[in-house]
Amino acid sequence: MSEITLWGFNGSTYVRTVRMLLDQKGVTDYRQVPLNVLKGEPKQPDHLQRHPFGKVPVLDHDGLRILETSAIVRYLNDVLPGPSLVPSTPQDRARMDMVIGLIDSYGYGSLLGGVAAYHLFPDFVGGKDDKARQRGIETGRKVIEFAMQTRASSPFIAGELSLADLYLAPVAFYVSLTPDQDSVFDVPGFADWWTRIQALPSYEKTKPDLG
Repeated sequence: MSEITLWGFNGSTYVRTVRMLLDQKGVTDYRQVPLNVLKGEPKQPDHLQRHPFGKVPVLDHDGLRILETSAIVRYLNDVLPGPSLVPSTPQDRARMDMVIGLIDSYGYGSLLGGVAAYHLFPDFVGGKDDKARQRGIETGRKVIEFAMQTRASSPFIAGELSLADLYLAPVAFYVSLTPDQDSVFDVPGFADWWTRIQALPSYEKTKPDLG
């Protein structure tokens, strides 16, 4: 397999999504270049040449540079051996894509930027904003409610383990470190899903070191 280079630090939820996928595929020998978002490192000129908006992750593989998590994980899922993390049926793929879309559009900003940032890294978002925190709880809870309704009786969001679970898990991790976790996580079906996710070796292996 050609060398994989992953740009981005372990504290990024989107970088962790990629790392969880790589672990699920059994890939451990990739090169990772840490760029700390909290320190503004992705905004430096050298990385802006990789990503015009200074974001992570960025992936280099086999002469191809890929930006944005959705493109990266779908590409890696296609080119790497091992179990697919994209469902085989159109119905389950739609379930996965709906939840990923909601996380990107509403979940990330509310759960990470509104709830987790308030408690864990307020300086990065301009200080503690109680209104933003409350909006984050309300909107983030709606996203989780939809994800669990989409999951229904399945073990994971779109049937078997999929990219949707790998999107939600890293964000939920940060919320779980805050006093607001009960307000956000008190959703029917979430506790069972969360237990399954935390039991995954890929979840445990990719936990960021917050020390």
